[in-house]
Parts: sequence; structure tokens; C-alpha cells
Amino acid sequence: MSKLFKVLSYEHVGIRVSDRSEALRFYAGLGMNIETELPEHDAAELINDYSVTLNLIFNAEPNPSRTFNVLQDSQVKLPGITHVAFVVDSMNHFVMFCHESSITITEGPMKIGPNRIACFIRDPDGNVLEFNEYIEPIVSI
Repeated sequence: MSKLFKVLSYEHVGIRVSDRSEALRFYAGLGMNIETELPEHDAAELINDYSVTLNLIFNAEPNPSRTFNVLQDSQVKLPGITHVAFVVDSMNHFVMFCHESSITITEGPMKIGPNRIACFIRDPDGNVLEFNEYIEPIVSI
């Protein structure tokens, strides 16, 4: 198979939300700020100080359950993107931030593989967000 192009990097992920103000407040708490308004798409591009980019799309119907995510929580596993994963510099500081901000940690912190500690939260619409700290693997001699 011939390679006509290369995927060079990740650019952004789009997250559909139901309440613009609430979502912008939540993601601002995670360090994301509006870079570009996209009113023709009912969306905004958010970016943090390290060039991590998200698009928030403001056209979701409110989820009455707010904690139920159809892709994660349904018995029938449908295709789709189940979560977004971010890298943090300190899991301890992230966990402290969650507690101070009254953000429920839905899973973790837990070790995944030899060099990652993961923690999961949900945004106000139930979208799943994963946060990872990479650690040096323990090498036994």
C-alpha cells in the first residue's frame, strides 16, 4: 500500500454540549479559553497555554440524566468516541483541583500499563474526560 500522506499531529476534538455558559465555565477551570468564536457553526475553539485545543459545539439537547453517557454507560456498546484523554504534570495536583472544584472523579486514579496513572471525570453533560500522568516504569533488577 502506497502512503500518499502522513498524519502529522492531532489538531482538536469536538465536544457537543448543551449549555454554553456552563461548559465554558467548566472548561475554563481546566485551563481552556476561547481562541476563536465560530457562530456559523454554533461552536467555539478553545485552547490552553500548552496549545491543547478543543472545539465546543453548543447544540446538544440537554441530557436529563447528566451523568449517563450513552457510549460509556449503555449495556449495548455503540460505536463512537468514548472519551478524550489529556496529559497532566501531576496527578496529585489534578486530584486536589477536582476536590477543590467539586468535580466528581468517576474512576481512578489508577495505574494503566507500566508508566501511566489515569483518572476520569465527566463534564456537565456527562462527556468523559481522562487525565493521565506519565511516570517512570519501575525496573526490577
